[in-house]
Amino acid sequence: MAARLVLILIIITLKYTMSYLRFDKTLLTNLEEALPKEVLRTNRSGAYSFSSILDSNTRKYHGLLVVPVPEIDDENHVLLASLDETVIQHGAEFNLGVKKYAGGVYAPNGHKYALDFEWDKIPTTIYRVGGVILKKEKVFQHFENRVLIRYTLLKAFSQTTIRLKPFLAFRNVKELTHENSVARRDYKLVDNGITIRLYDNYPELFMQTDKPTDFIQQPNWYHNMEYQREQELGYEFSEDQFVPGYFEFQIKQGESIVFSAGLNEVDTTTLAKTFDEEVEVHKPRSSFRRCLVNAAHQFHNGNDKEDYIMAGYPWFRCRARDTFVALPGLTLAIDEKESFEKVMDTAIKSINKFLAGEKVTGKLEEIEDPDVLLWAVWSIQQYQCFVSREEMLQRYGGIVDAIIDFILKGKHPKLEYETATALIRVEGTEKPVTWMNSVVNGYPVVPRSGYVVEINALWYNALVFASQINSAWGNQEKADRLNSVAIVCGKSFVDTFLNQHGYLLDYVDGDFVSWDVRPNMLIATALENTPLSKQQCKGIVDICTRELLTKKGIRSLTPKSGAYNPIYAGGQVQRDAAYHQGTVWPWLLGFYIETRLKVWKQSGLSFIDRCLVGLEEEMSYHCIGTLPELFDGNPPFHGRGASSFAMNVAEILRVRKLLSKYYNY
Repeated sequence: MAARLVLILIIITLKYTMSYLRFDKTLLTNLEEALPKEVLRTNRSGAYSFSSILDSNTRKYHGLLVVPVPEIDDENHVLLASLDETVIQHGAEFNLGVKKYAGGVYAPNGHKYALDFEWDKIPTTIYRVGGVILKKEKVFQHFENRVLIRYTLLKAFSQTTIRLKPFLAFRNVKELTHENSVARRDYKLVDNGITIRLYDNYPELFMQTDKPTDFIQQPNWYHNMEYQREQELGYEFSEDQFVPGYFEFQIKQGESIVFSAGLNEVDTTTLAKTFDEEVEVHKPRSSFRRCLVNAAHQFHNGNDKEDYIMAGYPWFRCRARDTFVALPGLTLAIDEKESFEKVMDTAIKSINKFLAGEKVTGKLEEIEDPDVLLWAVWSIQQYQCFVSREEMLQRYGGIVDAIIDFILKGKHPKLEYETATALIRVEGTEKPVTWMNSVVNGYPVVPRSGYVVEINALWYNALVFASQINSAWGNQEKADRLNSVAIVCGKSFVDTFLNQHGYLLDYVDGDFVSWDVRPNMLIATALENTPLSKQQCKGIVDICTRELLTKKGIRSLTPKSGAYNPIYAGGQVQRDAAYHQGTVWPWLLGFYIETRLKVWKQSGLSFIDRCLVGLEEEMSYHCIGTLPELFDGNPPFHGRGASSFAMNVAEILRVRKLLSKYYNY
């Protein structure tokens, strides 16, 4: 009776724990509901740990320990794919793992033992197997390629044994592995564990526990494990994984044991302390904002010398445009000025090389794209808004001035400055040159070429900003000259893009005019320096509200267009064709809301609140605690693409910071 009462008290405690990210047995035992929900943890140096909330891998990108292996290539590699736990009592085995095999067969069915999942500071799962209640907690160590898992036996009425079975892949995240004769089966014993390396050029994988553990060698390949997300996308989706054997140990009620998987051997006596220290540095995910702040931190990728921003997980790299768009929201909006400076200072090294015509090295990619330098200026302008004009002038005034001179002198290889109109032209018919960059059969789906609306809006904004900088320096002659160019540019912008229907053309290329209602004009309305009047901005926002606004963000194309293709699904070609033809992008909501604040000020706050509600719902869907890359353009607005996307997280944080003038966010 007393034992049963203890069980009831534990269950009641779990039920009424008020965690922001929490799922109970009802959801966890429903694979259709549980498997799409993912958990991502990164260590800010390129590696990550990523799976579903059931630790059942549904993507080839999933894995408990996924790390860069520069000796092989510049991609991440899955080393430890998963770790299956088995609870053993009285000779009966209860496997807590969940894997999908050929024919849609799930084996084992460990989800039926899952009692509760929550993610406050760290992901925590409670399992119940008869009278056994086991807690599993996971951390991914900061700045080290190591995952730690702590098992705590909360309740047991008899002797309990835990078996841990590691599934190894040792492969590129974009590939799949199959049984082969090359994989090594040998291992070496280390303190409370083993080290193993399946192939040459790969690092050794050290698997250890903080207490003595038996390792039983039992090498075996597990065949035809399936990844349903890859299958949905039309990719190869079946692979084999190698299991070298298993760890086994007895555990007492109230006892905790820490498992470590990393690239170097550790002193196992320190694992428990290291785990506790890692828990302490993690911030709780107890609200919408705190989830976004935690997500923001996961995009950082750096070391003592350089700092970058990952564009998204799991497959994006450090793209220049994404970096400059996302940087203010990921840093300044959460009062992390130093982080902004580290990333920007790293980026400026690449910018200076590009301006000098030198080969750009480092991780920052696509810096040569025509709008990238203008987004860098915008990002620096945000530094002035969030920090101070004086610090901006001291740290970044010189690079802004250099960028403007570079463009005005016609040195940018992908920009053409026109003296008569003061506008800039780009060539985008053969290769995409803006953020709308999808390609089908080698050609841009949206061939934005000639005068592109947001590029010229950013250009006007940058001209005015550079004029202000030179004025502050006392270089009035240059300031006046830049201001004169800006005046011509502003008039040309309005004459070129503003049409009789009250919105902006998306691009104008010779005699071709793009009448499509697209969201890029919102960037023009939101900029601090815009050539548009307040009334013109209002008219543009009204049209975007009617045709582009959804509860998940802003559509990339109006549904009234014959090219509207809102469902991002199917094979690669189908998805690329839909990528910017009606899909919804949350990051654009930042410019939409910023414009509403400029035009309607406090009177529009209740409407803005409703705009953000739909995104707060996303904290419990898809990759929990963050925002995916995009959404379908039609209800129910299913999340698609990358599991966590930097620009989306950043812009929602930035507008929430802007709203903090009116709310206590």
